[in-house]
Amino acid sequence: RITYPSLLMNGLRPLSFILGLASVAAFAQQPPTPHCGELNTLKVGDMAPPFSAMDIAGTSLDLRALTKDKQVVLFFYRGEWCPYCTNYMAELQKHMAELTAKNAVVIAVSPEVEASAMKAVETSGATFHVVHDTGYAIMCAYGTAYELGAEKKEKYKGYGIDLQATYGNTDGVLPVPATFIIGTDGRIKALHFDPNYRERMPIKEILKAL
Repeated sequence: RITYPSLLMNGLRPLSFILGLASVAAFAQQPPTPHCGELNTLKVGDMAPPFSAMDIAGTSLDLRALTKDKQVVLFFYRGEWCPYCTNYMAELQKHMAELTAKNAVVIAVSPEVEASAMKAVETSGATFHVVHDTGYAIMCAYGTAYELGAEKKEKYKGYGIDLQATYGNTDGVLPVPATFIIGTDGRIKALHFDPNYRERMPIKEILKAL
């Protein structure tokens, strides 16, 4: 779990920002507005929607090719400004040896542009694949894309979150921070989907599913 002192000591955000996040938490409980079709449409046993993408390190990824002999831990995060996101990335990185031992590849997906994604990598120490989801294609395929309303956009702006700099636009389209465990048969073995951005799939559950 994140503690305010640890965030401040690491220089992640000033106290005003942290207090702002506490205020935003109230909005996290409201049903999000879908950006492209319904949210949370995929279930355990479904075929995982295939996708091809290039990570920010320039490595080409193809889900169908990967799942021929690898399992995939696919998760969505909101941005480098979100300490819950970068802390989760750091936690996954901490357990990379265990995940790799389970024959798994980890892929993080976000709408944030490369420069912003690099900050998330630097903060978390992530060595796994991080993908900028151009046009929200992967987010839409996995039913995670939702829209920030005008009021939320203003609040985020007040908390120092620059949508243009982070995402290359002011659309305000973010992913529910969901996690999907995909087997070598291409099917979803387990998933975690919760609009409350503070809740993530525990590492022990990921390892159990793998």
